[in-house]
Order: sequence, then C-alpha cells, then structure tokens
Amino acid sequence: MLKKVVIAFGFTMLMLMQVNAQSINIGPLIGFQKAADADEGQFSGGAAMRLMLTQSIGFEASINYRTEKYLNGALTVKSWPIMITGLFYPIPIVYGAIGTGWYNTTFDYDQTRFPFQFVADETKQKIGWHFGGGLELPIGTNSILTADIRYVFIDYDFNSIPGLGDKNSDFYVFSVGLLFGL
Repeated sequence: MLKKVVIAFGFTMLMLMQVNAQSINIGPLIGFQKAADADEGQFSGGAAMRLMLTQSIGFEASINYRTEKYLNGALTVKSWPIMITGLFYPIPIVYGAIGTGWYNTTFDYDQTRFPFQFVADETKQKIGWHFGGGLELPIGTNSILTADIRYVFIDYDFNSIPGLGDKNSDFYVFSVGLLFGL
C-alpha cells in the first residue's frame, strides 16, 4: 500500500510541475565494460538522449550493445540494454546517476566445446538496475562531453548452464559521450 501511495504522489508531483525542459541532447556513447566473472573487459557502443528538467535534475535514455565472454570464450553473452537513468547535479558539471534497464540478452554457446555440444543458443530478457556518477562538460554553445562510471546489477542465473556454476554477471562500465543539442 505504501508503495502505491509513494508512486501516486510522485506521479502527481510530476504532473503538477511545470516541466520546462532546459535542453535536450542526443549523441553517441562509447565505453569499456567488465563483468565481475567475465574472461576480460570489452568495448561497447551506443547512443543516449538527455533531457534536463531543471539545472539540477535530468533524465537519460540510452541503448547500447555489449558483449562478454565466459569460460575462455565457450559462452558469449550479447545484450542490447535499454536504460532509463535519473540524473542529479549537486554542482553544474558533476552528476549522480541511478536507474534501471531492460536487457535483451543472447547466450551464444560454442557447440564445438565441452559441455556445450548439445546446448542451443537462447535469448532472454532481464531487468537490471544501476548507479554511478560522472562529469558533463560543455563544448561550445550546443554540445556536451560526458564521462561517467556506472555499476550495473543484473543476475543472468548461470547456475542453470552446464559447466558455468555460480558466476557473477554484475558489471561496471566507463563511458564517454558526445551529445549535441536539439
């Protein structure tokens, strides 16, 4: 019940606020990410759109493509996370970030390697959440350079995969973006 009241209150406050976006920026992101138990880190890429409601509150919507390998490449995990992130700016160029993401994830097994000879590739959808922080530097009058680190909590439940055991799929990502004003 309390959860419903808090959600209703938050929605009402958003509706009552005179939302006057100060800026909308869109552009590419590149990053480096490493899952806790993955073989090694990988580069990732994507795009983001930021909407600033006030000088200290904003939102970001992003889509990325990322891969990670486990068991010396016997399993490749590929995902297209779509993330929504709330941004808060304690000072104009520094921000904190917290949000959630929907991860459309493919588990690609190397069927030439034991124990995956008879395991079919599969695609699953998972929900994860993240937090982090970063810097946002203006470039000229109509673009910004962003740099941040985020830690993502997502559980791929590797226990059900033969030979993997209990692997940790949580990851961190360093990303840099160049966003242009609309």
